[in-house]
Amino acid sequence: MKIALIGYGKMGHAIEKTAIARGHEIVCKIDADNAADFDSPEFASADIAIEFTTPSTAVDNYLKAFQRNVKVVSGTTGWTDSMPRIKEMCEKGEGTLFWTSNFSLGVNIFFAVNRYLASIMGGFPQYKPSMEEIHHIHKLDHPSGTAITLAQGIMAKDPEITSWKEAEDVDSHTLKVEAVREGEVPGTHIVRWDSQVDTVTIEHRAKSRDGFALGAVVAAEWACGREGWLTMDEMMHSLVSAPALLDIVK
Repeated sequence: MKIALIGYGKMGHAIEKTAIARGHEIVCKIDADNAADFDSPEFASADIAIEFTTPSTAVDNYLKAFQRNVKVVSGTTGWTDSMPRIKEMCEKGEGTLFWTSNFSLGVNIFFAVNRYLASIMGGFPQYKPSMEEIHHIHKLDHPSGTAITLAQGIMAKDPEITSWKEAEDVDSHTLKVEAVREGEVPGTHIVRWDSQVDTVTIEHRAKSRDGFALGAVVAAEWACGREGWLTMDEMMHSLVSAPALLDIVK
């Protein structure tokens, strides 16, 4: 598979290493200083592009790729105000985008555990949820896209929780989300359900960027033969039912 990288920071380097180890070819690497390479024959030759940039540039990157008939896998967060527009384009056949707030396969298991726990806690109103996410100082958006996905999962399963907010004081129907930026932390997400007598906690702690890189490359492999608006839920269901799952994600 021929892959173009859009964004060649630490995440781009990790994806490059993983993609090459899995037998793929990196045909183009675009960063802030060579955006003109979107018009290069190397970019046009890509089967798919993997994009990790910034909230302010992501949508424009998608549009440039769509114009050149290159599919995109993206993990950039913080651009969701434009998501309805991009999703509509994909559904109309004007581009292909696989987007998720977190490519880690472990995090997507964590999403499922979070939803299941929230469905249980809906029957125990004495427990109130809160969330903390911790990332490196270079992460611009807050809370993280992963935290927002976790919050949405809680709201979908517990009818008592109707919103989330970054604030010190929240009412009983609002999930408090705290975003911390420190050092070079790859990503930690903690969900707590607190009562007067005890606390139930679930946590996912990334050890490095390697898990995100593997998930992004696996997503590119899966998305390469598909069209439209693609999601991690679709891919996970597809892989779980596939007999070669262990070979795919090893």
